[in-house]
Amino acid sequence: VQLQACGGGLVQAGGSLRLSCAASGRIFKVNAMDWYRQAPGKQRELVAHITSGGSIHHVDSVKGRFTISRDNARNTVYLLMNSLKPEDTAVYYCAASIEVSGAMLTQWYWGQGTEVTVSS
Repeated sequence: VQLQACGGGLVQAGGSLRLSCAASGRIFKVNAMDWYRQAPGKQRELVAHITSGGSIHHVDSVKGRFTISRDNARNTVYLLMNSLKPEDTAVYYCAASIEVSGAMLTQWYWGQGTEVTVSS
């Protein structure tokens, strides 16, 4: 099982980016999917969470600006980021709880990270 994230880049403050993360491999079911971020010198933090049924949670610092969504048919999670601020600069990671096909195993998998830089 692999998670491949993309969509990061350099953007001016107030701009927008859309991150994508696709899961592939021997997947029976994708449960919850998350976006995390890690800024330089800081710990990794949860940004947004979405369940398989579509229930959503965004941390306070991004509420009203970021939106998590998913396409279950494509095993893909998205993070639409609007009104970006310099403090949003970080490496963004996706994570997903995945039931592996034929293995009776459910565990969390992580993507490789995509870098977002917001200039002031």
